[in-house]
Amino acid sequence: MRLLVLGGSGQLGTQLRTLALPPGVELVAPDRSAVDLGDAAAIARLVAAEPWSAVINAAGYTNVDRAESEEDRAFAINAEAAANVASETGKRGMPVIYVSTDYVFDGSKGAPYVETDAAAPLNAYGRSKLAGERLVAAANPRHVILRTAWLFSAQGSNFVRTILRLAQERERLTVVADQVGCPTAACDLAEACLAIALHCAADPDRAAYGTFHFAGAEAVTWFDFAKAIVAQARDRLSRLPDVVPTTTAQYGNPTVRPADSRLNCTAIGNAFGIKPPSWRLALAATVERLMAQARSP
Repeated sequence: MRLLVLGGSGQLGTQLRTLALPPGVELVAPDRSAVDLGDAAAIARLVAAEPWSAVINAAGYTNVDRAESEEDRAFAINAEAAANVASETGKRGMPVIYVSTDYVFDGSKGAPYVETDAAAPLNAYGRSKLAGERLVAAANPRHVILRTAWLFSAQGSNFVRTILRLAQERERLTVVADQVGCPTAACDLAEACLAIALHCAADPDRAAYGTFHFAGAEAVTWFDFAKAIVAQARDRLSRLPDVVPTTTAQYGNPTVRPADSRLNCTAIGNAFGIKPPSWRLALAATVERLMAQARSP
């Protein structure tokens, strides 16, 4: 069984490449030089190269703030390229997994979102991902759309890395305390993607397809998440910065984000037997790796 991963150099793709695989399973993750996601013909050649058991599309434009000024680029990767992957896999009956985001919701529900709740993204990033969801679903009936949230790891740009850097530079960290979500460890998301891919590959005619949510257990604000990060690193920091709450309005970020994007993850448990773990379990290892990287010459 051979699984194809697109976006192998990102946070999720990096974790997928490090997973221990069952006997007889191989994961192939070509780098960016091997396939240009902006080239529909290149995508077609890659998908047609082998009878892949399943394809995990972990590639994405994920810079939420920059997407406001680069919306065309965000749509090119998150929607158009995703549609091409889904179309090529759909022609060949290959299951495809597309990773999406909690930012397809506007955050006004006041309770964790389920998969059937109406999507209403507030920013360009969310709009590009919602467009990708719809195009993938239309192009390949054998699809799993996996919405996740607040991804972190020891690779790439993410909130944990930013907080640790600022904690070593500043005496005071001001963090938004009126946005709520579910931090998700990339290693946990990778395990979920692999489990779903193996499920779909084992019996593609009867696999559980559709849209599912996967995010770390326990919702927090960005402020509470920042406090947890600093607390985890306290023994490795030369001094502890003060972590101070602020409001979204006071912080002044021009990109609108949902105030409450909690995800209900019941459905993925019913379909695949996957129960998202607490993000706190992976945070310690992530902080340790990032602090070790910072100490390395």
